[in-house]
Amino acid sequence: MSQISITTSQNVNINFILSSIGERMAAFVIDWLIKGVYIAAILYLFYSIFNLGNYLNSLDPWSQITIYILLMFPITVYPLLFESMMQGQTPGKRFMKIRVVKIDGYQASFGDYLIRWVFRVVDTSMLIVGALSIILTKNNQRLGDIAAGTAVISLKNSINISHTILENIQEDYKPTFPQVIGLSDNDMRIIKDNYVKALKYDDRQIITKLSNKIRELLKLEIDSTKLTERQFIGIVIKDYNFYTGKDS
Repeated sequence: MSQISITTSQNVNINFILSSIGERMAAFVIDWLIKGVYIAAILYLFYSIFNLGNYLNSLDPWSQITIYILLMFPITVYPLLFESMMQGQTPGKRFMKIRVVKIDGYQASFGDYLIRWVFRVVDTSMLIVGALSIILTKNNQRLGDIAAGTAVISLKNSINISHTILENIQEDYKPTFPQVIGLSDNDMRIIKDNYVKALKYDDRQIITKLSNKIRELLKLEIDSTKLTERQFIGIVIKDYNFYTGKDS
């Protein structure tokens, strides 16, 4: 499996598995099946339920074209709409457990999804070009991905609570650091992902760097005689879950 290493805005490297061309094609087919259902439903409503066929035939060709464009507009913007609302996923991508991400570590913006959507015209109309681009490029990128600086990663790794920002906390839990509300979900995901990895390999250097970075971000002065670095990071993760209501 191909992998991509992304350096986050916190200067932390995280490795992701790149989605295969098969996964992307399957997601593409699923999305088109959904589009097909929409087209069939719209035509059925237009011609059978509302019986507007005769009205449409009475219009001039340009008016007919305009109406068809309006009816099919949701199909045209389908990938742009869903990727923007679902953080880099369409229903097909969600089903296949793949997602669009920025390779520079920042959150993909509407502009990035827009660039991918514009280049989709080339990538889908010239399937060979799009497929070859995915196969031959280092990060399995189609032309739209290259232009937008994005890649499509697989989310099919076994996921449990240790891979998310979620943390088990007791009902009578008392938070220690209210400053954690200044962190974002993405910050906490990075913190927990690297903390879990550091614990797994007993990487004390990473734990120290992570502890120092958290204290710097939150502007905290911690008494090392009362809390170890591991205890401190663990409390920060639980406090964030407490204040944001993200419990399991």
